[in-house]
This record gives sequence, C-alpha cells and structure tokens, in this order.
Amino acid sequence: MKIKNTRLETLRLIISSQQLGSQEELLSALQKEGFKLTQATLSRDLKQLKVAKAATMSGNYVYVLPNESMYKRVSTPSTVKEMMQMPGFVSLNFSGNMAVIKTRPGYASSIAWNIDNSDLPEFLGTIAGADTIFVAIKEGVSHSEAVEALSTVIPNIK
Repeated sequence: MKIKNTRLETLRLIISSQQLGSQEELLSALQKEGFKLTQATLSRDLKQLKVAKAATMSGNYVYVLPNESMYKRVSTPSTVKEMMQMPGFVSLNFSGNMAVIKTRPGYASSIAWNIDNSDLPEFLGTIAGADTIFVAIKEGVSHSEAVEALSTVIPNIK
C-alpha cells in the first residue's frame, strides 16, 4: 500500500508541474521517477485521483487535478524528487499545555500520526485536520522540551 500511495503522490506532483496530454506521457514521466506500471493501473490511478483533461491556452488538452490548493499548477516546476522532499511543516505555536502545528495542506494527519507513534513521553496525543495539528503536552513539560521532542519527528522544526 505504501508503494501505491507514493506512486499516487508522485502522479499528483507530475500532473501539477507538467503539461502532459496522454497516458503514454504520464507513464514515461512515472518511469523516470522509478515507477513501472501498466496503462490499466495508470487508468485506475487517474480515476481514483479524479483527474480530468482540460484545454490549455494553446488549445491542447492536458491532465489536471481536481481543485485542490496543494496541487495547483505551478509556473516554475521543481522535479518530483525536490517537491517530495519539501517539508509539510509550516509553524509551531504554544498556548499553555497545547501546541498548534500548522502544515501545508494535506500533511497534518501524517505528521500527527508520526508524533503519536513515536512514543514521545512529552505528549498525550494529537488531533489533526487538513493543515493544523493540536498537540496536548503533558503537565510539567516546557515548551523548549516539547520542541526538542518534536524535532525527532519533524527535523526542520527548530
């Protein structure tokens, strides 16, 4: 399942950063990223992602993603590998024994899952939305101790 999720994320990034109009072009782009799959698998992936074709200004039809802010087409695309290495973490703020972590859209649940499953004794648990995580901090844990513990899960938090 992890391979499929990585493939789907790669496919989203390819579609949002390149103007490709055929499944052959998509298969080629995926192969360059290390994914070898059949046209039937690609078709199922496109259906699952609700990918459509839309006309460009030049009249060509290209694949587009549904209207999700995280995958808006960018004018100066990075490589897929560079985009996948971009951190989801945006900011961290405290209020008492609560921390609020802001993330890029779609990253909150995976970061919260990593926090919850890292057995960090400083935290009671998390609640995640699309781009926000609430973290309950145990009594007596300082904000600097919380940041230090979170840095084991979110390397760029400092």
